[in-house]
Amino acid sequence: MTEINVALIGHQFMGKAHSNAYRQVSRFFPGKYNLRMKVLCGKASTEELEATARQFGWEESDCEWERVIARKDIDVVDISTPGYLHHPMALAAAAAGKHIICEKPLANTLAEAKEMLRAVEKAGVKHYVNYNYRRVPAVAYAKRLIEDGLIGDVYHYHGAYLQDWIIDPEFPLVWRLEKKYAGSGALGDIAAHATDLSQYLNSDVTEVVGLMTTFIKERPLPASASGAWGAKGKGGKGKVTVDDDSNFLARFKNGSIGVFESSRFAGGRRNFNTLQIYGSKGSLAWNMERMNELEIYDRTEPSVNQGFKTIMVTEGAHPYVGAWWPPGHIIGYEHTFVHAIWDFLSCLEADRMPEPSFKEGVKVQAVLDAVERSAKSRKWEKIR
Repeated sequence: MTEINVALIGHQFMGKAHSNAYRQVSRFFPGKYNLRMKVLCGKASTEELEATARQFGWEESDCEWERVIARKDIDVVDISTPGYLHHPMALAAAAAGKHIICEKPLANTLAEAKEMLRAVEKAGVKHYVNYNYRRVPAVAYAKRLIEDGLIGDVYHYHGAYLQDWIIDPEFPLVWRLEKKYAGSGALGDIAAHATDLSQYLNSDVTEVVGLMTTFIKERPLPASASGAWGAKGKGGKGKVTVDDDSNFLARFKNGSIGVFESSRFAGGRRNFNTLQIYGSKGSLAWNMERMNELEIYDRTEPSVNQGFKTIMVTEGAHPYVGAWWPPGHIIGYEHTFVHAIWDFLSCLEADRMPEPSFKEGVKVQAVLDAVERSAKSRKWEKIR
């Protein structure tokens, strides 16, 4: 069995999700690699980072990402940091000849994303951007049904991603609310997911017209303990420099049209990532808050039987499910990361490029860029 050593940069929300995936993947999806969780890197005190590394099973910890990337014993660098660090870290990892996993969106700007793609292609390393909702069994099964022609020619695509975690005006100015760290707000954080799913399931976006809104312009500065990546201070307020809400219309390469909405001000919606696809022969609908279910409408059935039906995507024949539990025993959010790491390792074994790669990451970034340009110009903007 070949050994492969992983370095994870980022120890908070995404770092925990990725750590769990590395611990579980070989237990449920065995392969030829003996995966070693070699080193965890993060912006924290030495004591905090060491404690997190022990908790999640990393052999070592290190606060300096440049030193970690340069290590000769590291094969894969996993970048799970705020967006402004993706670009320098990916360039350094590519130059060091490391395979790269990067959290979404790929970068804070389209120019950065394109430079990252050029760097990994020049280095000849494997590269993957973690749009993990592709790894939900119901979504992967929807992809299979679409490719089999179930819904025919697509007419309409609707993608929505709604949350409400910053609706309180007293919620502090965390790094996700500062453009220099996050790149954008709801647009890059959650509309990026909706965009990737649309280009995965339907077709490339060619043109958009968008609207971006910031409802709360200033927020309390967080205490230093909670403001590790962004502004911090005792008392006072800081300026919100990203969008709270981002919506756009789209035209797709296959002739279909799309409607997208993303907001972190949708009261009662905790993680409402949904899609609806309407075609000439049928329709599909999915909602992350009911992630094991897929709604299917088949217009070719006799009219007396027509209507949406909901299936549980928990059978062993469904994508990924056979490695887990018996039919009807649902899985959750964390499993999507396990599936992603398994797919990445499988691509290393087969010497093929994972998907979505940085190439698909650039495609999403190009759509986000066009939405931002459209919000300023108040006109349709082409993807470039």
